[in-house]
Amino acid sequence: MVYYVYILQCSDNSLYTGITTDLKRRISEHNHSEKGAKYTKIRRPVRLVYNEEHTDRSSASKREYEIKKLSRSEKLKIIKRRVDEI
Repeated sequence: MVYYVYILQCSDNSLYTGITTDLKRRISEHNHSEKGAKYTKIRRPVRLVYNEEHTDRSSASKREYEIKKLSRSEKLKIIKRRVDEI
């Protein structure tokens, strides 16, 4: 099973980091469902700006924690690096 660590940009320009096994479903939940995170419910719509794959929940959870500890400017740098790779 693949786990995704992702960063969303909310309508107020804030960033939200999460983990899931189904990116498409989870983003839809953030935008349209009561299952979306409390934080994103009042900041809809959200847009996926970054994601990375992990082979197990443990490594994905550790990476999610690392990203959540970063400052906004550091998060923007990893987002920009990913965009520049494309």
